[in-house]
Amino acid sequence: MKLAFNEGTTWESASLQQNLEYCEKHGYDYIEIRSIDQLIDYLEDHTLDDLKEYFDTHHIKPLSLNALCFFNNRKKEDELKIIEEFKEYLEICKKIDCEYICVVPSNIDVTEKGKTLVEEVNASCIEVLTKLSDLAEPYGVKIAIEFIGIPENTVNTFAQAYQIVKEINRENVGLVYDTFQFTGMGSRLEDVTEETANKLFIFHINDVDGYPVGQMHDTNRVWPGHGVIDLDAHLKKLKELNYDFVASVELFRPEYYQMDPEEVIKKAKETTLEVLRKHYSI
Repeated sequence: MKLAFNEGTTWESASLQQNLEYCEKHGYDYIEIRSIDQLIDYLEDHTLDDLKEYFDTHHIKPLSLNALCFFNNRKKEDELKIIEEFKEYLEICKKIDCEYICVVPSNIDVTEKGKTLVEEVNASCIEVLTKLSDLAEPYGVKIAIEFIGIPENTVNTFAQAYQIVKEINRENVGLVYDTFQFTGMGSRLEDVTEETANKLFIFHINDVDGYPVGQMHDTNRVWPGHGVIDLDAHLKKLKELNYDFVASVELFRPEYYQMDPEEVIKKAKETTLEVLRKHYSI
């Protein structure tokens, strides 16, 4: 198993350049680049050529652009903007040799829009993701859907996300398996089967404080092994399905943003390895 760092973990405390240097120093294999902010900030003083040169001359490599946000159930003009943003991401991936783009389903504010049927949500996801799949295919880029384990998100369980991926039935469309998102709305390990195995593109590892299902938020995430998630059960399941690609640690804890970012990156690796080594060679 390889180890990756998701920039959300030092979102408020470090730049992309700092994250690259600290992750390289502490032996990470991959980084998930926050394309929605930290990459934008990086490009104020650097170029994509600079970023490509860094990856070419260092051990660490790009895992994903994270993320294309709120792609489904949008007004037509907003959907067109999403598609144009995705095209820009594809060009970035081509430039820096990045294989994955993570995509995040929309939230629905029921006070403004009213409720949306699952049937309508899934149909919109399938329609938009099929278009994105067509665009990504000549680039060799894969799309990883990250279901979001909160009540207001339109795709908030593993089973629903996999059903969408299954109906799209494209080799370049799969899933982000995130232990926090999985726990947040009570997704079931029995839904992670051999049928789903080849659609598990990226694995996010994290933990969470012990709030009830439906009341967990990103800010409640904690170091792997320091919360209530049965990470051993998740890793055992992934091992059974022969998943052995990458574990990417992703935390959004406000207290961690107040720490020295290098210490966060170091601690994130230490706690992640402590959990992973029970099941995988690193």
